[in-house]
Amino acid sequence: MAVRVGVVGLGMMGWTHLDVYAKLDGVEVVAVADRDPDRLSGKVRAGGNIEGQAQGGFDVSKAKGYTDAAELIAAADVDVVDVCLPTPAHVPFGLMALEHGKHLLMEKPLARTSDDARKLVDAAAKSDRIAMPAMCMRFWPGWTWLKQAVDQQTYGRVLSANFRRVTSHPQGRFYADGAACGGAALDLHIHDSDFIQHLFGMPDAVTSTGYSKPTDEIDHILTRYHYPDVPMVVAEGSWALAEGFGFSMRYTVNFENATAVFGEEGDTPLRLIETGKEPRYVQLEDGMGYEHEIRYFIDCVKQGRAPQRVTLADAANAVRLIEAEVQSVRDGATVSLG
Repeated sequence: MAVRVGVVGLGMMGWTHLDVYAKLDGVEVVAVADRDPDRLSGKVRAGGNIEGQAQGGFDVSKAKGYTDAAELIAAADVDVVDVCLPTPAHVPFGLMALEHGKHLLMEKPLARTSDDARKLVDAAAKSDRIAMPAMCMRFWPGWTWLKQAVDQQTYGRVLSANFRRVTSHPQGRFYADGAACGGAALDLHIHDSDFIQHLFGMPDAVTSTGYSKPTDEIDHILTRYHYPDVPMVVAEGSWALAEGFGFSMRYTVNFENATAVFGEEGDTPLRLIETGKEPRYVQLEDGMGYEHEIRYFIDCVKQGRAPQRVTLADAANAVRLIEAEVQSVRDGATVSLG
């Protein structure tokens, strides 16, 4: 029997997830919800902010449409609720899904605050349902390669790691409201903060600088993450660049015996320079992180297996980490994470 999915929220990420479900075997999107009738009907469709997102590969007329997400969540023919709503709606609808006995996939960030995020963590711990945050960088080709190289010390210890994710402002009412979206620090930069946590664990402290533009939250941030065993870990995130800049995500990681660079132009974005060898490009698996994360989640649901690659607790820690970085910007001081 196919896993029956209901997608709540037909913005950019909702359509991106629908594209993935349309490619999967043993999965059926039986319901979609959006309070905007034009988006619900497919008459209006959000586009992606990077190439390959929200391509419109799913016909919404094949699924039952709801203008009230609560009705979708209560529907007896829905096994999985995939929440792609604006951040302030994550906790109430996530809790509702768990209360109705649904499996849950929750878009990032898990919640607007770490205290709210813990509510979802605690509720999921009391449930027998599968719940996972959609932290796509943990599944992104080239980034999964880096995780393996760090864990296995393939090229020796990490001496420095530099991550950069920058773009112009994505526009729209939600992204203009700092109180709702949390600025670029929470909505965009969290990808790299979470991946740094994924690589090295939670840091002892963070030192950040940044500024607000175009919201009243932190929209351009540069953070140093303090670890006792990695000399230098830095990440920069911004959606404050001039309109038309485009989108760029990169990393440069320097090991004892090699340097890895991701994000260069072309079809092979990962270049590896090993000591004593000719530089080479690493062949990566096909697809984007969204596809791999949803495949992984659906496999967990089918097997009744709790996710290990990323957990709700990880996602809550990522929000906590962003809060410390924002506090560091505001206070102009290093902030300890205990």
